[in-house]
Amino acid sequence: MISVLAALALCALFAPPVIRWLGTRGFYVLALAPAGALVWVIANWPQDGQPPLVETVEWVPVLQMDIVTRFDTLSAILSVLILGVGSLVLCYCAHYFDDARPRVAVFGGEMIAFAAAMFGLVVSDNMLVLYVFWELTTVLSFMLVGFYGVRATARRAATQALLVTTAGGLAMLVGIIMLGERSGTYLLSEIISNPPSAGVYVDCAVVLLLIGALSKSAIVPFHFWLPGAMAAPTPVSAYLHAAAMVKAGIYLIARLAPAFSTTPSWHIAVVVLGMITMVIGGWRSLRELDLKLVLAFGTVSQLGFMAVLVGIGDANVAMAGITMLVAHALFKACLFMVVGIIDHSTGTRDIRKLARLGERLPVLALVAAVAGASMAGLPFTIGFVGKETAFGSVWDTGAYRPWQAETIDIVLLIGSVITFAYTCRFLWGAFGRKVRSTPSPAVAKMHRPSPLFLLSPILLAIGGVVAGILSPQVGDLFEPYAETLPDYGHELEHLAMWHGFGLPVVFSVIVIVAGAILFLVIRQMRGRLFNYRPLLNADRIYDATLRGADTLSLMLTRNTQRGSLPITQGVILSTAIVVPIAALAWGSRNRLEIAGFDTAVQLVIGGIITVAAMAAVVLRNRLAATLVVGLTGYGSGMLFALYGAPDLALTQFLVETLTLVIFVLVLRKLPAEPEPRHATGFKPLRALIGLAFGASLVLIGLFAAAARSEQPLHVDIPAAAYEFGHGANAVNVLLVDIRAWDTLGEVSVLIVAATGVASMVFRNRRFGAAPRVADAARLQAGINGEDADDPIPPDRTRWLLGSDFRDPRHRSMVLEATTRLIFPTMVVLSVYFFYAGHNAPGGGFAGGLTMGLALVLRYLAGGRYELGEALPIEPGRILGAGLAISSLTAVTSMFLGAPALSSAVFEVTLPVLGDVKLVTALFFDLGIYLIVVGLVLDVLRSLGARLDVEASDVDNTPAPVRPTVGDVPR
Repeated sequence: MISVLAALALCALFAPPVIRWLGTRGFYVLALAPAGALVWVIANWPQDGQPPLVETVEWVPVLQMDIVTRFDTLSAILSVLILGVGSLVLCYCAHYFDDARPRVAVFGGEMIAFAAAMFGLVVSDNMLVLYVFWELTTVLSFMLVGFYGVRATARRAATQALLVTTAGGLAMLVGIIMLGERSGTYLLSEIISNPPSAGVYVDCAVVLLLIGALSKSAIVPFHFWLPGAMAAPTPVSAYLHAAAMVKAGIYLIARLAPAFSTTPSWHIAVVVLGMITMVIGGWRSLRELDLKLVLAFGTVSQLGFMAVLVGIGDANVAMAGITMLVAHALFKACLFMVVGIIDHSTGTRDIRKLARLGERLPVLALVAAVAGASMAGLPFTIGFVGKETAFGSVWDTGAYRPWQAETIDIVLLIGSVITFAYTCRFLWGAFGRKVRSTPSPAVAKMHRPSPLFLLSPILLAIGGVVAGILSPQVGDLFEPYAETLPDYGHELEHLAMWHGFGLPVVFSVIVIVAGAILFLVIRQMRGRLFNYRPLLNADRIYDATLRGADTLSLMLTRNTQRGSLPITQGVILSTAIVVPIAALAWGSRNRLEIAGFDTAVQLVIGGIITVAAMAAVVLRNRLAATLVVGLTGYGSGMLFALYGAPDLALTQFLVETLTLVIFVLVLRKLPAEPEPRHATGFKPLRALIGLAFGASLVLIGLFAAAARSEQPLHVDIPAAAYEFGHGANAVNVLLVDIRAWDTLGEVSVLIVAATGVASMVFRNRRFGAAPRVADAARLQAGINGEDADDPIPPDRTRWLLGSDFRDPRHRSMVLEATTRLIFPTMVVLSVYFFYAGHNAPGGGFAGGLTMGLALVLRYLAGGRYELGEALPIEPGRILGAGLAISSLTAVTSMFLGAPALSSAVFEVTLPVLGDVKLVTALFFDLGIYLIVVGLVLDVLRSLGARLDVEASDVDNTPAPVRPTVGDVPR
């Protein structure tokens, strides 16, 4: 299973190049990926009497995040739908799209990635891993629904689907954690076989899980996102909204039903809401004029029907539910494809603009009629088998009292009548003759679809009939799942096309007769029935909710953020003072130990830090205040060194130096001193807040140090670092092994920060490397009318050429000479810090900072053109490469048998060096190194080089003329 997942993910990566190379015919090649996975599913179908196939990959075992997959009957059924329908949809895409449409190549990759995510969802036994795949389907559906991103309707539909399903997913995550902690395991198989004892806690956890399932499967009150998602291309609707994504919630309900279907909250959340959904969705479909929306609301109705059947918790009813789940995937995917062909051929989906299309496209009309028959529940189709089984099993179920079961069955009967009516309306609206004696203008101008375009819906329609005829054999495949549910004294009944005369036959006759009458009545009285707006509309409620949230946020912002930075900071700092001190005052912390200075040197350094901090408050010159603030940072670094923390001290010195440089880059664009008119606030109050905040930090630190009652953890860290992380530098091993996930998150924040800074400075286009000397020389040669073919004389040194293009007033010969000497040393030192950091002070972060300072030195000595000479690579590429290397280390560690992002050791033998032992943490550190270098380069390029260009544009200062060979300076 894990191999199938990996193969599908790999195919998703290669899908865009395939489409770009072969055009839309490449979708046939992409269809081989889910088809191959389908072959694996069929070859490994669960056998009676044999345990399910289980695969486990250890991953964060402390958090119980092991990747555990389990392939049982329910997983196999869903996998066939996901992969089989997915293959046909990809073949359909080959004719639906044209080569000129943008994003088609990426679309193919997203579709295969979605198939992989859905397959991972249905085979995951670990609920936490299931949630990861659950949210992957949400993100991918957002991208697929928003395929036509230039359209406002597509953007709104994608955002709506994302917000609703993500909100449900977050509730589901809380339920997963609650249920997992109470059960002592996160494995679904163990929880279902041995569920925790019932109670309020478990009921709340189950309800939270069901919120995620109901939102994903568009059950009331979360149903409104699905019709809006019809803004997506038809292949997306045929796959996500018929066979795959919307089935995820039904799958989760079916998976949990054996353990939790007897709780009262379950019946309300699943059965009652399912019945309401079936009736409301069916009635809304009778109002619509767009063929796709008719099917969309019909899908909502059918999802409610399936939720009721799999949620009742009876073995025979579950058989009907699984049968309807398969039937719905077949007929609804087929009908969505039919609508796509109609739209592609005629340019419209409006029922009012289609007439006599059945005469022009009889094959397509026949395919739609066969699929529609299955949707309506007519004989010889799998839909008929499922609906008949549902009518009979629900009426006789022992899961409810007789009157309750009969009420549910009657509601399902009413929903089925509406289903028959909107099926007739769909077929008549798309293919009927209506009142025209000739085809409508849209039909008259249509172009005929190719035979291959019809192939996928034809196969799905035939599949619905074949599955109905072979229902006994199909039922044998479903029964192992049904046997996990109680039968309440009724022997499990096998699926069959005909069980003799009885209640199901009577109900089917009522459905056909009443459905036909309802269709005729709606057709005659439509103008009087649907000329009003519904009193309750979930879509309008959603819009009102968003408007209310916006209004509330504006009100809170208006009253809490007045546009004054001092006020905002004052509120934040005051909160940070009051809340912790109050917690200390009301808590049980009553022990306080204060240790003094160990040596007089520490006392001197502390005094310097105090004086510098006070000086920063009274100094008016911005640069002077920045320097004394930096002095406090250097003093802290010296204290770290004296207390035996060389890594921390080194990082503090490097970060403080780089921060000072960034401050100077910004301050050079500001006045030296703030103007008196900009002074705001009451200075004594600011001083009081500052003193109180500093005192509270000291007090909290003292109480925290005195709160330790056991042996400190740092005693065991050096030995653990060497044993598990294979490094003698405990600090570096913590960063790249023990806390590697935390470090990966922090460097991701660094990338976001660099992107934000550069985006604010580069208002139009932020991409590209810093300008180089050759660019400046060609520009100057063009201005002077000279030959720009050889802008740099061959006998000139390649060092600090950029300084020749700076204003002589801003040049420093001492700095340039010093840079020539120090820059190579700093580069070598940065490499040393990086390579030796696993066993000595340093590491990728310290090495990257050192390399960044070397780049700063080149920029300060030679200007923006010298920065391009020092590292002529786009910063974004460096940042992306660093993040990719650090992320791939997780996968590499797993392949080498270690947990993700932990140190794995492998040895290689080299011809000269002999046996070399490498630790994967070295490559993780390499990614950190590149990210820090890219961050510094991006900051220098934006706050440095870009602002230099803008300043020269404002001043209209021509570039200085570079002296040529033979010129003698005067």
